[in-house]
Amino acid sequence: MNHMKKSIRSITIISILINFSFMPAKKLKVVFFGDSITEAAVNPNGFITIDDSLLNPKGSSNYDLIGAGISGNKVYDLYFRIDDDVIGKSPDIIVIYVGVNDVWHKKMGTGTDADKFEKFYLAMVKKFKAANMKVIVCTPATIGEKYDNTNEQDGDMNKYSNIVRKIAVDQQLTLVDLRSEFETFEKNNNTNNLDRGILTMDGVHLNDAGNIFVAKLMAEGIRKASQE
Repeated sequence: MNHMKKSIRSITIISILINFSFMPAKKLKVVFFGDSITEAAVNPNGFITIDDSLLNPKGSSNYDLIGAGISGNKVYDLYFRIDDDVIGKSPDIIVIYVGVNDVWHKKMGTGTDADKFEKFYLAMVKKFKAANMKVIVCTPATIGEKYDNTNEQDGDMNKYSNIVRKIAVDQQLTLVDLRSEFETFEKNNNTNNLDRGILTMDGVHLNDAGNIFVAKLMAEGIRKASQE
């Protein structure tokens, strides 16, 4: 009798284990937090839409991707809408893609000084980490596509990208180094040293090729973060 009870118990445990093995893994929610580049990424050819097919192949449902980009936003704009646009959505992963306007708008006198950029960015990261989110940070990619560092604002773009890289190291975050990846691509593919038309429409906003390029890099970063 005891032998039978043990057998039944063993069968029950095995059944439970089998059932658990076939249970789907938790669907991970990802919020992309940024400016007009991210806002446009939910369009049919945008990088978030492309990532949906890359991360959820053949009708699978591994990731729920949400765009939270607003045109013209700088780092402090993101910081002040954290609660509504990110925390309130309870994502597992947050992708921060900001910095272009902080540099670009300096020409109009409305950019963000480097020290303020770093303080707001770090405060934002710490708030996400406190909410138990995995944080992915992206360096700002480009303001002008010339490959030889002769775009007008390359100096600041490199400086602000280094701030993001430093935060990624200090806070142990997943880094998607768009700035570096764009530079390498431009050197290899922008043979006429054009300031636009390779990965962007206007030197800043992504064209179809740019969206595909960014989507692949984002997907790699999201896969890496989700496994950590």
